[in-house]
Amino acid sequence: MIRDIILSDSRIEIKITPTYSGCPAMKQMEDDVTKKLRENGFNEITITTIYTPAWTSDWLSEEAKLKLQKYGIAPPEEVTSDKSFLRGKTKSVTCPRCKSKNTSLVSQFGSTACKALYQCKNCLEPFDYFKCI
Repeated sequence: MIRDIILSDSRIEIKITPTYSGCPAMKQMEDDVTKKLRENGFNEITITTIYTPAWTSDWLSEEAKLKLQKYGIAPPEEVTSDKSFLRGKTKSVTCPRCKSKNTSLVSQFGSTACKALYQCKNCLEPFDYFKCI
């Protein structure tokens, strides 16, 4: 989500892009970044939101995907070119807890609009799946 960091003397500008254009968490993320920068000695802080080009889950590194999985969120398993939904097919999503592929979609929307809610049929745990955006 961080696109660029521009340092100039005691000033810092952070350019960010939301994962989802209507993301309600953007203000909280801006506040968290500002707080962390203040804790590290920056006083002149500018947070700039950039919408173009739009963020894509294809930009997630393997390290980021592993961190999501450890947190309990299933990372995107395919690239944004996946069009299975157009054929009426449901994604096969791996459970982040037990690693089973025996899962089912519960809702197109999970805890946030950029995630879908799935349930594992093996361990019975519900989990969020970070959608391919």
